[in-house]
Amino acid sequence: MLEERHHDVPAPDGRTLRVLDVGPEDGPAIVAHHGTPGGRSLYRLERESAEERGLRLIAYDRPGYGGSTPATGRRVVDAAADVAAIVDALGVARFATYGGSGGGPHALACAARMPERCAAAATIAGVAPSDATDLDWLGGMGEGNVAEFAAAREGREALAAHCRADAAGILDATPDDLADAMRPHLSDRDACALTGEFAAHVLATIRDALSPGVDGWVDDDYAFLGPWGFDPERIGVPVLIWQGEEDLMVPPAHGAWLKRRVPTAEGGVLADEGHLTLALDRIGDVHAWLLARVT
Repeated sequence: MLEERHHDVPAPDGRTLRVLDVGPEDGPAIVAHHGTPGGRSLYRLERESAEERGLRLIAYDRPGYGGSTPATGRRVVDAAADVAAIVDALGVARFATYGGSGGGPHALACAARMPERCAAAATIAGVAPSDATDLDWLGGMGEGNVAEFAAAREGREALAAHCRADAAGILDATPDDLADAMRPHLSDRDACALTGEFAAHVLATIRDALSPGVDGWVDDDYAFLGPWGFDPERIGVPVLIWQGEEDLMVPPAHGAWLKRRVPTAEGGVLADEGHLTLALDRIGDVHAWLLARVT
């Protein structure tokens, strides 16, 4: 069983960042960025993979989620300063990082802004920039995501109302019917995967993340829709990009764009994978790839 520690770390502007820190304190450090909506919890397969490899896994609630103070108007790039505060507080000099879904851009922010400390980054089913001129950003998204970003274009109040309604349906679900509650966002491949222990974990994570409300979710969406604050084409550290062919939350075109544009990128679009299934099928491979570059 991995040793588990919990921290409230002060951000540079006085906000609080709620942090989960598991594994040996002298192990190779890997910072995990959660999806949208989501929080700092780590699934059993992540923990088992970390234990097998002797990793120290560090996860945190982005501002507005769980125990972290909101930061209205935050940009994707701001995650780098928050992560710097966390690794400083935990005594970590060098780390690697990964993010799933909405966490992907935040992992890339660390690679872009902290190359002297961030050895490598992985984005798994991650979002590409919304202002990319050669990407149909909404193309191929499920109806749930299309409606969500349409609400965002109407303004913060409309998006918050949409997220609250969506959250109510999810939070009222049980693990057995969570896939039905999230069906407008899921491909058939992902709906089949969202069962049993994994569904229970996802539901518990979302419940904790949204316990203070939907501010974190709303701020994530606006961070994706606005300028990220860094240029992915100028990232110089190794980057792994994996996207599922059967993904309605973040369509494969996003991963293909990142693979083309990030000069250090490896990976690509994987057949027979969805959005959620990458977390089940590939986490050990992600950890192994990052470990090889942080040690």
